Amino acid sequence: MTDKYTIYDRLNKVFQDVFDDEDITVTENTSSEDIEDWDSLRHITLIASVESEFGMKFTMKEVLSMENVGNMAEIIAGRGTK
Repeated sequence: MTDKYTIYDRLNKVFQDVFDDEDITVTENTSSEDIEDWDSLRHITLIASVESEFGMKFTMKEVLSMENVGNMAEIIAGRGTK
């Protein structure tokens, strides 16, 4: 199982790439309201990039349940992804 710190380190890199901003640092409470360019189109790109990074696919139910980055990290940790 991937540990929490590794997940957040990898998520930071994905967020920085998707939003083209090296200053982004996500926490479990980070949500779309915290990142200026996080709109619905960018969300689709973000989900696809996270899936690619962790070698997994989120279900629609999982995507809809994600209220913040912490929810995303919990799903990733629960999958025991690569």
